Amino acid sequence: MRLLLIAMLVIGLISGCGNANKHAATNNATNQVKAKSMNNGKPVIQDREAVRQHLTALARKVPGVRNVNCVVFGNTAIVGIDVDANLERSRVGTVKYSVAEVLSKDKFGANALVTADIDLNQRLQEMTVDIQQGHPVSGFAEELADIMGRIVPQMPSDVQQIQPSRNTDQPKLKKQM
Repeated sequence: MRLLLIAMLVIGLISGCGNANKHAATNNATNQVKAKSMNNGKPVIQDREAVRQHLTALARKVPGVRNVNCVVFGNTAIVGIDVDANLERSRVGTVKYSVAEVLSKDKFGANALVTADIDLNQRLQEMTVDIQQGHPVSGFAEELADIMGRIVPQMPSDVQQIQPSRNTDQPKLKKQM
């Protein structure tokens, strides 16, 4: 089932990218209006690596943050923070809120998503490595599939009924010595 989900995701990405230029309009003014309306006030990120490093540096300055992982795609960033494992949940939430507050004051971090989830933070770290090694799409697809596997570890269609043996009421025979 996981392979099916990965295959569907890859096919969707490939087909979505292939259809982008089929219906290109000849009027440049129309295209410019669409580009502006789809931007939603977010600044256009030209250098994703520079923005990633910038947001990482901002988040690291917050007291209580031990490590930061950041992935930038499009005009959105996901920032994963690592805090002390012994912190109470309320304190983790406070640190996470503080990071979000610091990022909200930055033009590139204003629309960033912040997570303190250990698993998601690990996935973000692995995505960063994949991107730096030149595999952004495949790395993203693999990590997204892993995240989906964590959210939905067992699909109901995968469940198979196990037939009980005939003598379920009888205790198993002990081995003779």
